[in-house]
Amino acid sequence: MESSWLAIVPFLFVIPIAIYTKQVLPGLFVGLLVGSYLIEPTFLGGVQAMFVYVVQALIDPNNIKIIVFLYSFSGLVGMVKVTGGIRGFVEKAAERIHTRKQALVLTYVSTIGTFSAPTFRFVTIAPIMRALLKRVRMTTAELGFIIETTATPVIVLIPVATAFVGYMVSVIQMATENEGLEIDPYSLFIQSIPFNFFSIVMIGLGIYLSFFHHAKKKSTAPLEITDREEEDDWHECHPVVSTELPIKPWNLVLPLVLVIGLTLFLTWWDGYERGVGPFEAFIRANVLDAMVVALLLTTMMTMVFYLLQKFKLSDLIESFVFGGNELMSVIILLSIVWGLSAVTDDLGFSSFVTAHTSWIPPLFIAPLIFLFGAAVSYFIGSAWGTWGILMPLGMALAIAGDVSFPLVVGAVFASGAFGAFASPLSDDTNTIAKILGLTVIDYAKYKLKPALIAAAITAVLYTVVTFVV
Repeated sequence: MESSWLAIVPFLFVIPIAIYTKQVLPGLFVGLLVGSYLIEPTFLGGVQAMFVYVVQALIDPNNIKIIVFLYSFSGLVGMVKVTGGIRGFVEKAAERIHTRKQALVLTYVSTIGTFSAPTFRFVTIAPIMRALLKRVRMTTAELGFIIETTATPVIVLIPVATAFVGYMVSVIQMATENEGLEIDPYSLFIQSIPFNFFSIVMIGLGIYLSFFHHAKKKSTAPLEITDREEEDDWHECHPVVSTELPIKPWNLVLPLVLVIGLTLFLTWWDGYERGVGPFEAFIRANVLDAMVVALLLTTMMTMVFYLLQKFKLSDLIESFVFGGNELMSVIILLSIVWGLSAVTDDLGFSSFVTAHTSWIPPLFIAPLIFLFGAAVSYFIGSAWGTWGILMPLGMALAIAGDVSFPLVVGAVFASGAFGAFASPLSDDTNTIAKILGLTVIDYAKYKLKPALIAAAITAVLYTVVTFVV
């Protein structure tokens, strides 16, 4: 369809509704429905068009692979939880940690084995730190801040074996296809990692606060756990460390080793079969296929490993399905984002942006995308929703302003990371506050100042780097 102002109408519904409801799904759904009626302006035509767009998105081979990856990954984590893998790791680690320095080193080193998802890191590390709170000389809010800086800011920079990578590659693919670009989305994701400045700055702030900042003595600070709460059994802070579960740390370690090892091996093997050298093999490989196959193999081998320990097959299947279903909201989100992207593409969104944004100096495109996305992600509390909304806009602006694609993609991902870290509505904020016994709003206020400082530094970096690049 020829570009017109109608191309931006769906987004005039998406963002305000998402901010008003504090939920990203209603806004995306209304935007998709409005866009569908603009394509087929009849009583039933809009609904039928919406159905077709979503179905076409779901039958795309790459999209199916992403859905299988997300569901299987969450299902595997579900089995790890109920077989005592997380509780076993927490118990064994807590027995060996006796000083503040040891606890902080564990927090950072454990990222190697628990980088798969933010919540996974929280339920693995936060209970240990809560159990050792009296030995860790810092306020509870500072402790939560340090743990969070090793979660989403780190995970969005890791290119394999995370719950994020499939989705991030998917939104890049969606945006590049809308622009008619023949670019490998995974390669573009890899190139964008050094430009996710907010995540990099937050990691730096976390390291500073951990090892170089001297915290005030714990006394009457409002964000600390009370004496009565400190005496509570830390096993009650989250179901995955409940005393009802067995203590089996290898039930966590083995799946992590398998999924990482198999992903790297199959990635190399896929590239190697194309007749290239060992290093170029990683570049030429179909990484998404390698990650999905590695995850499925890991799931099957892990289930056999658990069965040998006399866990019931019915319980393992139930935990896998329950774990997978925890990501159904994300899968629905993806389906609507894919459908909305196709609708706006047919409405000529890319052409409209290119034709009407020439007045924006290229120097400011990346920082403006970041600041706008950071505001949206803060108010909706969803990094994934922000990426889905903004990536098509970011790619269109990059083309219109002749700005580096990796730079703009990094800015979009950085904007979502801001909301995931700072927003009181984000899953990260609510999960860590619950485990550590903090009030969500007070804890979010505590994090906001350093997050805003990091955001300001990030905006400056985008301006400078755009000038240099």
